[in-house]
Amino acid sequence: MSKLIFVTGVSGFLAAQIVAQLVDEGHRVRGTARGNKVEALRNLYKDQPSVEIVEVSDIAGAQFPEAFVGVDAVIHTASPTPGRAAPELVLKGAIEGSLNVLRQAEEAGIKKFVVTSSIAAVNGVPITDGKYSPDDWNPLTMEDAIDAHPFIVYEISKKYAELAVWEWAEAHPHVDVTTINPPFIYGPFATPSLPIAPGYFHGLSSNILVYNFVAPKGSYPPNPGNVDIRDVARAHTGALRTPASVTGRKRVILSSPHKFVYKDVIELLKRERPQLADRIIQTPPPEQTYYNFVVDRKRIEEVTGLRDEDFVPFEQMFLEGIDSCLQVEAGWKACGYTGTPFDIPPA
Repeated sequence: MSKLIFVTGVSGFLAAQIVAQLVDEGHRVRGTARGNKVEALRNLYKDQPSVEIVEVSDIAGAQFPEAFVGVDAVIHTASPTPGRAAPELVLKGAIEGSLNVLRQAEEAGIKKFVVTSSIAAVNGVPITDGKYSPDDWNPLTMEDAIDAHPFIVYEISKKYAELAVWEWAEAHPHVDVTTINPPFIYGPFATPSLPIAPGYFHGLSSNILVYNFVAPKGSYPPNPGNVDIRDVARAHTGALRTPASVTGRKRVILSSPHKFVYKDVIELLKRERPQLADRIIQTPPPEQTYYNFVVDRKRIEEVTGLRDEDFVPFEQMFLEGIDSCLQVEAGWKACGYTGTPFDIPPA
């Protein structure tokens, strides 16, 4: 049965893929955006009557009760981007943004919520019993965000935003909350999705890490944890179907079951994309064992419906992710951009 799903931050890499997945499943979407992205998204989805874009100028502070009229469930993906504001504003925006959406939606009678968190809220602790578990939390504190690198601020913001979500959920036991905690997300950009401004490499989101594989002076992802963006989108939509009766806190530590090392990716590109031979990263890959984040795969299936065999193979994830980045690059060149792969910032 078609439902109306409220999705925050639909201009984002992941949210755009979630919208595409929801539409494929026959649902209607009411997505939020702000500023000049509102009209851009309305134009983008003008041929998709099942997608409606509403303007929310400040997800953390604005009141928008009319946006929840008729909504069956909420997927909250929006979160401030570190580096664009002071750490305290990033932290406040992440925490208050999550709580503001939850509070207003609950007041409108909505009882089903899926919130995008991150492995960054989980890791930084010793692996418990061979797995990351729902009881694991990054040990970084608010004080650690002061004058910290933007990625550290990001980790802390995701941790405390998720903690606030669970504290709120425990105070509202009549609602059903799931958090999805993925590692690095790779794969193709959604169709449709907003164009990325020429030369704005950070607009590639976490795909900048796979784009590094076709930059001779590129660098490698800092750790091997990964999952295809389509699997993350399906985890979110699958969680909407999970009954509230599933026992325990529905905190899903998500990761692909497919194992590889970076040398495998280089060999894959040489074999499947020989036309890119002169662009492949020249930096020697680090010595690695076949390792991936160890997570509770049974729990993933219980909460999202995703079985190991449902996950996109790493070969497809990397090839289609790189192809998608190169399509963006081609669009930039068509606009007159003259940069080269050497220009991408360090991963």
